[in-house]
Amino acid sequence: MTIQQLEYILAINKFRHFAKAAEYCRVTQPTLSMMVQKLEDELGVKLFDRSSQPVRPTSAGMKVLEQAQRVLYQASLIKDIVTEEKESVRGSFRLAVLPTIAPYLLPRFLQHLAEEHKDLDIRIQEMQTAPTLSALLKGEIDAAIIANQPIESELQGHFLYYEEFFGYVSRNEPIFEKDKIRTTDINDERLWLLDEGHCFRDQLMRFCQREKARVNQAAYRFGSLETFMHMVESGYGMTFIPELATLQLSQEQQEMVRPFAIPKPTREIYFVTRKDFIRHSLSKILIEHIQEAVPKDMLRLRAGQKVV
Repeated sequence: MTIQQLEYILAINKFRHFAKAAEYCRVTQPTLSMMVQKLEDELGVKLFDRSSQPVRPTSAGMKVLEQAQRVLYQASLIKDIVTEEKESVRGSFRLAVLPTIAPYLLPRFLQHLAEEHKDLDIRIQEMQTAPTLSALLKGEIDAAIIANQPIESELQGHFLYYEEFFGYVSRNEPIFEKDKIRTTDINDERLWLLDEGHCFRDQLMRFCQREKARVNQAAYRFGSLETFMHMVESGYGMTFIPELATLQLSQEQQEMVRPFAIPKPTREIYFVTRKDFIRHSLSKILIEHIQEAVPKDMLRLRAGQKVV
């Protein structure tokens, strides 16, 4: 049994297709098939049901794949140990960031980080919270930036900053005439919210003591914050935006921003890794760059704010 064989079966499971897995692994399909067959012969069990399309792992194959994922992750730590011993900030680093954080945070620090550490290859993925945590636990990514402290025992979070929520209100809405937003002022039927599964949505729904928003969600299920902001600017409804987003707005757009009345809903942003994460020198540099990139008052919980 070799590391290479484990990589091959994980690729097959990912693509559910031998030819695509071979292309991904940069080998010929006969080579990949032969190596997988040797592994199955060694183990005395079929790992994949080749009669179905797409290819599916057998029940025994699923258990082998889970262990193969753990083995490959642990093997990858060997290089990280050597890199950390040298305190070297180089090589690839896989970072997942929530879609409600990435567009507003990354432009504030990523370019400066790249210029300062030219040998570091950060590969960014935008992912929602649940798949991000799953990818971390499986070793598919190295770290993540999410909007809550992880509760999983295998993970650890490093606090980055606090971020307040704001309303973004159309000039045609009655609430536009008010200086502050109260939850009783919000009209569910004219509220644009992200789909379920976004912690941004879940946190605000809890804060506003609402179970669901009705009409707009049915009319536009797969929106983004930017899309909803454009809808508001066109003259319809309101949405919520994070604090860093308000710093990118033009003066005309700033006129549509409304703070909440006290308590002001606020989220905590964390840098999350597995507890067996090795590259502490790199994580320290990343955390420092991020905290230097946000306004200093976001590093503490301010008066009137409430973490949701």
